[in-house]
Amino acid sequence: MDMKTRDLINSIHKSEFCFTDKVVIITGASSGIGKACAFKFAEMGAIVVLAARRENELKNIENEIRQKGGACLSVKTDVRNEKDCRCLIEKTIGNFDKIDILINNAGISMRANFENLDLKVIKEIMDTNFFGMVYCTKFALPYLLNQKGTIIGISSITGLTPLPGRTGYAASKHAMDGFLNTLRLENINKGLHVLIVHPNFTTSGIRKMALNKNGKPQIESPRDEARMMSSEKVAQIIARATLNRDKDIVITYEGKLFVWLHKNFPAISDRIILHEMSKEPNTEF
Repeated sequence: MDMKTRDLINSIHKSEFCFTDKVVIITGASSGIGKACAFKFAEMGAIVVLAARRENELKNIENEIRQKGGACLSVKTDVRNEKDCRCLIEKTIGNFDKIDILINNAGISMRANFENLDLKVIKEIMDTNFFGMVYCTKFALPYLLNQKGTIIGISSITGLTPLPGRTGYAASKHAMDGFLNTLRLENINKGLHVLIVHPNFTTSGIRKMALNKNGKPQIESPRDEARMMSSEKVAQIIARATLNRDKDIVITYEGKLFVWLHKNFPAISDRIILHEMSKEPNTEF
């Protein structure tokens, strides 16, 4: 872990109740980074609204937050469905009258070379990772502008670099980056804060649910999860970056190095990426 990341994590522990009475919507809140953000923002005083498809998991998280004295509402939401996204925003306003922060975290991954990929996998990933963000952002935007609030997109290092075997995932994250950076400029004089987060590989369960070439979950992660940054540490960094009103963060030293190499020495970064990804079991290239 690099020094800047360590400083961010240490400083977050010194900040208590920084988000008191702030209403925070988190999509994909039933696991991974979304779940960790739910607990972290609630711990810091926020009213958290949890959105995901898995209602039982949402209710368990909601109950745990309430038992700890936090304020929480869970709304079963499939972000691929425009009506669900509108309903999420309407229920939040109906209960709390405002929205201060929207964390667009819902996402799925994939693992297959495009040559062998069923096109329905690309569509499902774009519907979830990109259009789900677009729908939630569209319906929440008027309320966020009223609050001079924050829109957060949980992108990926893959939103800035290529990643073999993940064409659909990379496309969705590049699209997220382009959308949110443009949204920032459109609202630069209105006080809207837009933060794009680029985590490196994170222990979140996303790889176990990643779709194979036929659109089925691959079940087993192809990487060593124990060596990755935890979702809880990522959530701490996101909370601090939100307070600082940062525009863009790349998480982990390795992530920063890969992004820098790709920008300045793309031929070298391509070779490194290919070498690393070829170590995955049952790789197709």
